[in-house]
Amino acid sequence: MKELELTVSRTIAAPREKVFNAWLSPVMLAKFMAVPSGGAAQSKVTNDPVKGGRFSIVMVTAEKDIPHAGIYLEIDPFSRLAFTWESPYSLDDSVVTIDLAEVDTGTTEITLKQVKFKSEEARRGHEQGWTAILNLLETSLSAA
Repeated sequence: MKELELTVSRTIAAPREKVFNAWLSPVMLAKFMAVPSGGAAQSKVTNDPVKGGRFSIVMVTAEKDIPHAGIYLEIDPFSRLAFTWESPYSLDDSVVTIDLAEVDTGTTEITLKQVKFKSEEARRGHEQGWTAILNLLETSLSAA
């Protein structure tokens, strides 16, 4: 079976440094790493943003809490992040890579890639989830 993967890209009107730092800030992560349905509380986030450091993101919904965690594999300031992604809907050895490229001054292209899913349905669900998260990231950065 071919390994399932996804790629989601988005251009955000924010400087690359600000976008990069948002992915490592517990305060910002709590704002945009959330279930996109709205009305839910902010996620609960703890992290140690160093290579080999661990993070935990608990997305809060009215029905249940959804835990996510992982280990930072690569932190290349302002251009790349890579981390394992542990969630109820992905395989334990799933990896997320985020590449940031400056498009124009103050505009950043984000390319997010994730590999290894339990099923095509799980892959599609993550694709929708990451797309919504990138939308929340843009909203959170414009409000910051």
